[in-house]
Amino acid sequence: MTNFKKITENPSAHESLELMSTADLLQNINMEDQKVATAVSAVLPQIENLVNALTERFLEGGRLFYIGAGTSGRLGILDASEIPPTFGLPHDRVIGLIAGGDSAIRKAVEFAEDDTHQAWKDLEEFEINTLDTVIGIAASGTTPYVLGGVTKARERGLLTAGITNNPGSPLALAAEIPIEINVGPEFVTGSTRMKSGTSQKLVLNMISTALMIRVGRVKGNKMVNMQLSNNKLVDRGTRYLMEGLQLDYEEAARVLKKFGSVKKAMDGYKS
Repeated sequence: MTNFKKITENPSAHESLELMSTADLLQNINMEDQKVATAVSAVLPQIENLVNALTERFLEGGRLFYIGAGTSGRLGILDASEIPPTFGLPHDRVIGLIAGGDSAIRKAVEFAEDDTHQAWKDLEEFEINTLDTVIGIAASGTTPYVLGGVTKARERGLLTAGITNNPGSPLALAAEIPIEINVGPEFVTGSTRMKSGTSQKLVLNMISTALMIRVGRVKGNKMVNMQLSNNKLVDRGTRYLMEGLQLDYEEAARVLKKFGSVKKAMDGYKS
């Protein structure tokens, strides 16, 4: 670890932020944000390896766990929480865990991320097994909660990955599949809720969306398994059926109501 240097702690390329106009602040933040997608493109092969390995386990009944602290933990929970409404899977297939427990989603829990053993304890509550996958998320790559969980999971034979913004970090070394996104120093020095957090969100979008497509939760380019939990989604589902089954709006709405989901309607509708 002698060569490891936290890029996320390097000084910002921008000086005297408090003296900038609002327009300059926004322009410079936007300029920094434009570097994020390029940084993510450099780790696409690693993301591909993860999705392929994860898909095999998921199809056999395995689950996906995200573990993180602070912003990273919240991003994992956000991604996991979108799976049931968007793709119609039970809430227990993709699970986000945050240091400090659910109360830490809204309010930071002091020193929760410093416990090396707690993540594995949290995972054990789900009777975790070797079909499951654990993805640790930590911009610094040094968060004890995340490191401990990923290390233990790998020792126990689970597929592990680490999403970090510091190449060569302990998390990158601990995970079977390291995803090291070098977005450079933050606009506000050390504020990893900015570019680092944005890059993590992009990667999580890729992982979960590609996984859901690979396991058959999308047809064509449509979310055919989405939960019809509000009028907007019922209307969207109706329009999917209009296109997919060549129906007018009223008939599509009737069919959707009868079958209860776009997927079931597409599979069971007889003209």
